[in-house]
Amino acid sequence: MNDNRQVVGTHYHPNRPSLDKLKKGIADKTSNNITWIEIHEIQHPNGRVILFEIPPAPQGIPTAFNGHYYGRNGESLGPLNLEKIERIRNQAIQEDWSAALVSDATLDDLDPEALRIARENYKRKFPSKTLELDDWDDPTFLNKTKLTIKGKLTRTTLLLLGKDEAEHFLPGDPKLRWILKDHQGNDRDYAIFGLPLLLAVDKIYAKIRNLKYRYMPAGTLFPEELDQYEPYSIREAINNCIAHQDYTLAGRINIIEREDSLLFTNLGSFAPGNVQRVVLEDAPEEHYRNRFLSVAMFNLNMVDTAGGGIRKMFLFQKDRFFPLPDYELSDRRVQLTLTGKILDEDYAQLLARNSDLSLLDIMALDKVQKKKPLTQAEEKRLKSKSLIEGRKPNFYIAKPIAQQTGQKAEYSNNRAFDNQYYIDLICKAITEHGSLNRKDIDALLWNKLPNWMDDKQRKSKIGNILTTCRRSGLIINAGSDAQSKWVLLNKPSD
Repeated sequence: MNDNRQVVGTHYHPNRPSLDKLKKGIADKTSNNITWIEIHEIQHPNGRVILFEIPPAPQGIPTAFNGHYYGRNGESLGPLNLEKIERIRNQAIQEDWSAALVSDATLDDLDPEALRIARENYKRKFPSKTLELDDWDDPTFLNKTKLTIKGKLTRTTLLLLGKDEAEHFLPGDPKLRWILKDHQGNDRDYAIFGLPLLLAVDKIYAKIRNLKYRYMPAGTLFPEELDQYEPYSIREAINNCIAHQDYTLAGRINIIEREDSLLFTNLGSFAPGNVQRVVLEDAPEEHYRNRFLSVAMFNLNMVDTAGGGIRKMFLFQKDRFFPLPDYELSDRRVQLTLTGKILDEDYAQLLARNSDLSLLDIMALDKVQKKKPLTQAEEKRLKSKSLIEGRKPNFYIAKPIAQQTGQKAEYSNNRAFDNQYYIDLICKAITEHGSLNRKDIDALLWNKLPNWMDDKQRKSKIGNILTTCRRSGLIINAGSDAQSKWVLLNKPSD
């Protein structure tokens, strides 16, 4: 075609075998291996035309060519920008699996007990509607709570209120699995709960051993007791798994209980994208994977679609002086860990109660407590406030805080001595024994190096100290690299 939209014909790949080879070449270079592309030859009166029939792109997945994503920018072709990539990814979220109608299901497929609990939950959520709720029949109630669409049952209706035997209406494996593990990681007990998920939440909660935790507050000899986990946090975590599970992946929601932690997993990416943004901005999510399901759960007092549920979990952990919730995110899985104990009582209490520390600072210091890497911005901010010391990535509590929290010994163990200290130790030991090999020197210095160093870092540090001693003319290797024998270069006179 020319610019005036007139057919002029083409000699591009003039024979059919060449076109078939081109089709295979396109398939091999695209990320989604588009083998179903079709190439048609059309004999137009004004010349030969080649028509490329391109299938629709997969929902929510951008297609790369030769490992790169391209997009149109006016008349030019260039890299696909991040905003467009995110727009494509959000296409998968826009199609609401939970809103699909289940035409063959009827009210007889709903669990009467689940319906009763649903009514009670709705009253607690909206007490002003208690009187009119008593006059609603079941179809009216289901419509009002947005569990059904014009009286027709949806996947959401069955997920939350369906009988166990109605599971066949739903694809996948919509179940909650609880596993109890001992301190060695061995399974001690388990239970699996299916429909209705509204009742399954309470059944899972009853399985979890929310034991009493005792600790000694600062300034008193009397211990305090509290539950290992805030009940709200447990329910919020389970309900979030139900609300955000990607049911198209046909997997189960897992709740794994260990002696001092609870782990929750659900399939699918984390819709808000960033946990820290959700916590700090305290804003409702912009996208929901299962919007219809989320709205229904909100009406049944299961989740809070106005935002704030995750932030509340962080605040509950902070107020307990426990580690903050840990999220591990991937494209196909969300994992949340709640820890039910204090990692360092004095340290945690100081951070939680210090009015000068923002939640942003507490989240960053929580990473330090857990030996997790800091971002460059977090490192800069904490160092500017003299809250941390050490070298990246091995930061530790800064000296002023260590002195206030009774961690003076830990601080000293984390802080390295001056190199001269190690050099003097080596020279003194060689003077006493005549010579030392590398194994002897490792044994001499190993436990005197900072606690944050791993074995590789300790080996490297000792090697650097030996190099400094040699270059300074203090010692020399009278042996070989394989069988070292370090002696003093100038023996001290008697």
